[in-house]
Amino acid sequence: MSVESPGIVERLVRDDTDRKRFLKMVGGAGAASFGAFVLAACGSSSKSGSTAATSAAATATSAAAPAGGDVGILNYALTLEYLETEFYSKVLAANLFKGKVLSVIKDFGAQEQAHVTALKGAVSKLGGTPVTKPAGKFPIENATQVAELAYTVENLGAAAYLGQAANIQSPEVLASALAIHSVEARHAATLGTLVKKPILPNGAFAVPADMSTVLTAVKPFLG
Repeated sequence: MSVESPGIVERLVRDDTDRKRFLKMVGGAGAASFGAFVLAACGSSSKSGSTAATSAAATATSAAAPAGGDVGILNYALTLEYLETEFYSKVLAANLFKGKVLSVIKDFGAQEQAHVTALKGAVSKLGGTPVTKPAGKFPIENATQVAELAYTVENLGAAAYLGQAANIQSPEVLASALAIHSVEARHAATLGTLVKKPILPNGAFAVPADMSTVLTAVKPFLG
């Protein structure tokens, strides 16, 4: 009788060497996200859920992967995080929010900056050069418009990470990407509540977005 090899999450939970190497790669912010990711992942072990998630991830084909393997994927993610960080920075500068909503926006901006820091560190530790920060341009009109745009951007970011899951070779890089994906999805859900849009726009299983779809969507935001 054959025995299945442990999944990536299980390996990182059980294997102290793998876990320490991953945590060292992404640093403190990534480590915190990874802890949340492991708890969420280990809390869902149904066979049907696992099959559906695997099927969704498999829709992102290798042809849609950035050049350069895992380093290329990390730099692709870094580009998106740069844009998200700049977006929140400009939103805060516009002084459109106050109270609890302002506090949430500040937290989201700080978390996106933490993603930038972690991804730059991961690229460097894999021997790559972090991509240059692109210039961003965002329509900042009023609080409602900005909140709806943030909802769209965060959902796109979550879909982008999920879209590359099947292309990532390193278990550590995959765990890092899924840890950030989890946070992006929670941002999107929070913003969905704020703007009265679907918290789960795709139902029980998130839908990945390939690179061409994501880059087409963010093109208007590039300066």
